[in-house]
Amino acid sequence: MDKIKMTTPLVEMDGDEMTRILWKMIKDELLLPYIDLKTEYYDLGLEHRNETNDQVTIDSANATKKYGVAVKCATITPNAARMTEYNLKEMWKSPNGTIRAMLDGTVFRAPIVVKGIEPCVKNWKKPITIARHAYGDVYKNTEMIVPGPGKVELVYTAEDGTETRELVHNYKSAGVAQGMHNLDDSIESFARSCFNYALDTKQSLWFATKDTISKKYDHTFKDIFQEIFDKEYKEAFDKAGIEYFYTLIDDAVARVMKAEGGFIWACKNYDGDVMSDMVSSAFGSLAMMTSVLVSPQGYYEYEAAHGTVQRHYYKHLKGEETSTNSVATIFAWTGALRKRGELDGNKELMEFADRLEKATLDTIESGKMTKDLALITTIENPTVLNSEEFIKEIAKSL
Repeated sequence: MDKIKMTTPLVEMDGDEMTRILWKMIKDELLLPYIDLKTEYYDLGLEHRNETNDQVTIDSANATKKYGVAVKCATITPNAARMTEYNLKEMWKSPNGTIRAMLDGTVFRAPIVVKGIEPCVKNWKKPITIARHAYGDVYKNTEMIVPGPGKVELVYTAEDGTETRELVHNYKSAGVAQGMHNLDDSIESFARSCFNYALDTKQSLWFATKDTISKKYDHTFKDIFQEIFDKEYKEAFDKAGIEYFYTLIDDAVARVMKAEGGFIWACKNYDGDVMSDMVSSAFGSLAMMTSVLVSPQGYYEYEAAHGTVQRHYYKHLKGEETSTNSVATIFAWTGALRKRGELDGNKELMEFADRLEKATLDTIESGKMTKDLALITTIENPTVLNSEEFIKEIAKSL
């Protein structure tokens, strides 16, 4: 059989731990037998990020700007324990945060719906898409340990040298402080990405922050969204029969639990991180969620919405069997291949992506699945497969 040819490479960002093991299996079993795979490879594994002082992450984001489409494996964002484990030079920032900031995009995450895996929330009939702002807030924060009594201030120095100061806190004893920022330009890009995606998918859009408490920071998000909607999108939304509304984040959570689904829920960076895990887990599994970063300039970066599955990796290193769900990582590849095919006018590549997704879902619906799904499926007597067996069953179906 002739392999499917590619004209433009994908940017391939390898990752860490168990997802790195799955990454290789997926390529070997599901992609390389069928596609003459062209990628520009970047190793975003923590050791290599440390060796390059995280330059490799910046290089991979620049390559995404060059080629337009990237596929990314899950990566470690180091904490104090990882500093010791990997003997790091410094506590490198989240690669996802760095890439999102450089591409100035919005992350859209939606559950992968499959027969036999019913949502925990009984009234959820349709997927809920989380639109996560991809810049700033805690992911670009500056933190300080306050050693003892004293004051912490926010200081803005204008170009002419004049200063504006706001007291954060008068410390009577030790504590911590954190400075966060965002940019109007980025918030505007976020708003337009959300409104455009809502019109493309014909879904209503919700947006939620905590502007009653954060009267300047969060309120700026609310105001920018409303201004852009009223000026540029209201008419198109009315024509499409969809709506945009703003609500408080706590009210949104209450509404979401009682809704049927079938809408986009736009969240600030941290809220989107947390809520996408909640939505994906309630729909079935963290490994059953698509995730794509879309920038206003037309760059796309596809990834799995979950972490590196550290616990399974340690079992794997001991030679023990794991049953790790690879669906979201497979769908990261199919999303990227489909988009690459779409941009290059390569119908064969797009059709291959569709077939691989169908083979993956058919495998689960036939009762063959990983342990996380077997624990929650409504299919009777499912066959629990280990990590490699599951990928090989998909290969058979493909």
